Amino acid sequence: MLSVRLHPLLFITLPTSLLLCSLAAVANTKVNIVGLFSNKAVMIINDGKPRTLSVGQTVDGVKLIAADSSSATLLIEGKTRKLGMGQAASVADSTASSNPSVTLYANAQGHFVSECKINGVPLKFLIDTGATTVALNSGDAKFANIDYKKGEPVLVGTANGVVTAYRVTIANLKIGNITLNQVEGSVLEGGSPSVVLMGMSALKRMEMKHQDISMTLTKKY
Repeated sequence: MLSVRLHPLLFITLPTSLLLCSLAAVANTKVNIVGLFSNKAVMIINDGKPRTLSVGQTVDGVKLIAADSSSATLLIEGKTRKLGMGQAASVADSTASSNPSVTLYANAQGHFVSECKINGVPLKFLIDTGATTVALNSGDAKFANIDYKKGEPVLVGTANGVVTAYRVTIANLKIGNITLNQVEGSVLEGGSPSVVLMGMSALKRMEMKHQDISMTLTKKY
């Protein structure tokens, strides 16, 4: 029997009002979205102070094209980017480093929650160094076209008792510009975890640099 150690946060349901941050960078310009409203967005440009932009306004080379409560469309260095709360995009110009990287920003609770793509399907994830693998619930697994029932069944001890999990191999996992193939994962029957837990089977393949409220992940292999 394989026991998979899971983080206690596994069974905390994140409130919908939780403030999440997103970061985009094109060339040498970094934009961190920290607030979204109708026709306005609050953003941090190049680690400066938060600025509120109205649609049509341009600050430091960043123009707000459109905004609502779910996303902002920006023109940055001549390129259009659409960012939603909780998303993470690449940080550096791709010509600056041979290894792709992405920067995440901690939310109000100090957790790094953002968006990844598993087999091309967008899902929320939580950085969790206490999880052995990339762990996701069975609903998210089905959404990402993972036939988890073909995986090896194992029993996993959780806060809600012992549940059945399945060892799987995730074909494709993408965080910003970072793409990982053939990543070990665990699928738990039911609705927990409420977000994908980005465990060590993925994190060990990336260098993690933590500074203040930011964490930069750089692909190693």
